[in-house]
Amino acid sequence: MQTNFSPAQLEDPAIRTADGILRTCVHCGFCTATCPTFVLLGDERDSPRGRIYLIKEMLEQDRPATAADVLHIDRCLSCLSCMTTCPSGVHYMHLIDHARAHVEETYTRPLADRLLRRVLAAVLPYPRRFRAALRLAALGRPFAGMIAPHAKRPAVSATSPNHMDDENRAMKPSMPAAVNAARTTAPRADTLSRIGAMLSLAPRALPAAADAARPAVHAAAGPRKRRVALLTGCAQSVLAPSINAATIRLLNRAGVEVVQPKGEGCCGALVHHMGFEADAMAAAKANIAAWLGEAERGLDAIVITASGCGTTIKDYGFMLREDPEWAERAARVSALARDVTEVLADLDLGPPVRGTDTVIAYHSACSMQHGQRIRTEPKRLLTAAGFTVRDVPEGHLCCGSAGTYNIMQPGIAARLRERKLANIGLTGADVVATGNIGCITQLGDAKAVVHTAELLDWAYGGPLPAAAGGHLREREAVAAA
Repeated sequence: MQTNFSPAQLEDPAIRTADGILRTCVHCGFCTATCPTFVLLGDERDSPRGRIYLIKEMLEQDRPATAADVLHIDRCLSCLSCMTTCPSGVHYMHLIDHARAHVEETYTRPLADRLLRRVLAAVLPYPRRFRAALRLAALGRPFAGMIAPHAKRPAVSATSPNHMDDENRAMKPSMPAAVNAARTTAPRADTLSRIGAMLSLAPRALPAAADAARPAVHAAAGPRKRRVALLTGCAQSVLAPSINAATIRLLNRAGVEVVQPKGEGCCGALVHHMGFEADAMAAAKANIAAWLGEAERGLDAIVITASGCGTTIKDYGFMLREDPEWAERAARVSALARDVTEVLADLDLGPPVRGTDTVIAYHSACSMQHGQRIRTEPKRLLTAAGFTVRDVPEGHLCCGSAGTYNIMQPGIAARLRERKLANIGLTGADVVATGNIGCITQLGDAKAVVHTAELLDWAYGGPLPAAAGGHLREREAVAAA
């Protein structure tokens, strides 16, 4: 793609980067076939190619974002399916992140929109605030459907993703009439629908705070073979502290010492993808300082159990590349960052303690398969643990969670959720495995959705994951638990 930035514009490192990305695009349109919003809405401006043209024009003209620009940029899930599909290697993630920052710098959003975004940024990354907010939201959860119809989250029992209600038939791209209808009826994410979505996402009950959510050192069982830091995180530590607890048990059994350093916190992904760059950089720097303090005592990896966080932490080196004080340190942290399944795949976990005939549908989170390109390790680990693993049809499509997307764009998110649940239903699986808390929250009130680490921990002697309900079946014990 030819670009027309002036020499003065190209003095800006961010514009130079955008220019390089734009020049990589060859207009082929392969990305449109795997983009969830294009599949859903059929509008070129809601495809990666369309957004690339939009961003190019906005940046070249060095103009503020318009309402039309913001509409289509906001509709992007940042699922990065386009990056997996693109034959030219266009780094769309960095381009859309730059566009979001440009929007926040140059566009004045409606007051309600600004307030909600700032509330989310001030609450979700902070576990104590988030826990308090969820307690309040739980009181309003029964009224979510009354506040906004998009907040209704029925369990999908369709045997095919194309056997849905009239609204969801609009997602079938082979039906031009349905696509045209979707263009005109795509829901506008107004304030009420967003509030309703927040209420519907609130869990009915919160798990108790766990030791795995606090700074600590967890000693290896037996001789220490490795030493790793574990990201405690923010939302996950409140919604599902059992995930990190299971991870610690798995690693300790395999001879790995696990440290949760004081001073680490939210990875910054939430605010980064909302365009709040100063907040994102502050979060990144706090984590880098905490982890490199531990690295002085030796670290083999920084283990991350939420794939959305992993994608961002692995990008710290890029995010801080122009900061002379932090660039080298950020690159070191990114090089150490590993998803938990990457680490477990390199360890000898031994034979599973429990035999099982449980059928697992593996839902690969977008940030796992597209953001980090991790595709085989989780399924290989689950198979080795005795589970029968099945792929979900249309597995490349997002479930609609995408950070705060299911709050900010509840109509589109709900329709993607229903499509995903219908596809999961086609597998006939008892339990869904995934590696991201956002997907668990998005799908977990309709299916038994369990983190991969919790399933592995159970197979190797850990407790039954609460999220599995009664769906995990132990064929027989092959060793004493």
